[in-house]
Amino acid sequence: MTVLLLRLAGPLQSWGDSSRFVQRNTRQEPTKSGVIGLIAAAQGRHRVDPIEDLAQLYYGVRTDQRGQLVRDFQTAQQWQTPKKDGSVLSLPLSYRYYLADAVFVAGIEADSALLQGINEAIMSPAFPLYLGRRSCPPAGLVSLGLRDGELNEVMRAEEWRASETHKRRTKGKEVALEFVRDAVASDELTETVRDIPLSFNPERREYGWRTVTRESRVIVQNPYGSEAVNPSAPGTVDEQGFMRLVEEF
Repeated sequence: MTVLLLRLAGPLQSWGDSSRFVQRNTRQEPTKSGVIGLIAAAQGRHRVDPIEDLAQLYYGVRTDQRGQLVRDFQTAQQWQTPKKDGSVLSLPLSYRYYLADAVFVAGIEADSALLQGINEAIMSPAFPLYLGRRSCPPAGLVSLGLRDGELNEVMRAEEWRASETHKRRTKGKEVALEFVRDAVASDELTETVRDIPLSFNPERREYGWRTVTRESRVIVQNPYGSEAVNPSAPGTVDEQGFMRLVEEF
C-alpha cells in the first residue's frame, strides 16, 4: 500500500465535530471530515458534489506539536431585517475555540494511483485550502509526499515535524507523540465520533459515525533533548485533560 502524508500547520486551526449553536469547539486533532474537505477543495469539487469515494480512505493523524487552546468570540447583527425603529437586532455572542501554533501529520492510505492524483491536486489546489475553518489557512507546503508501506508503520517512521523552537523547548532525547487512526476489527479500545461527511451541501450538511482508536504513542528522537522522558510523565495532556481546559475557558 501507499500513504500520502500531509503536514497540517498554521497560526490557527479548528476541527469541530459536534459544535452546535453559539459554542464552536475543536477536537485536539484534525478530523477526518475536515481533511476530506481539504482534499475535495484541492480537487475543485463543489460542496454539492459527491464525496463517498473520499470518505472510504483509511485515515490517521499524529500530533507533532500540540499547540495551545485559545478562545475567540464573534458578534452578528440581522441588518437585513431591522426593527420598526430602524435599529438592527443583535444576535447572541458566538464562542469559537482554536488550536494555536499546532502541527499535525495526517496520513491517508490507499492505492498509489489514487493518492498520486490527490497529491497533485494538493500541490496545485483548485480552491484555497484551510485547516478546519476558512479563517485558518495552512502555513507552508501541505503535502509531504507519498510513502510506501502501511499507515501504522509510515506514521511511526516519519520524522518529527514540529517547529525548531518547539523542539528546543521540549525536554528529553525521546518524545512521545499521540497517534489516532481509523479503527479496524481487531482493535479493542475504540471511540465513536460523528466524523464521516455524507454531504457538504450548505443547505443540509450531513455527517455519519466513525470508530477511531488511539494507538500507542509514536516515539521520535529530539535532536535538542538532553535526557530521556517517560511518555506518561507530567506535562502530557490526555483527552480528558484537554476537555478540562475547554471547560475552564
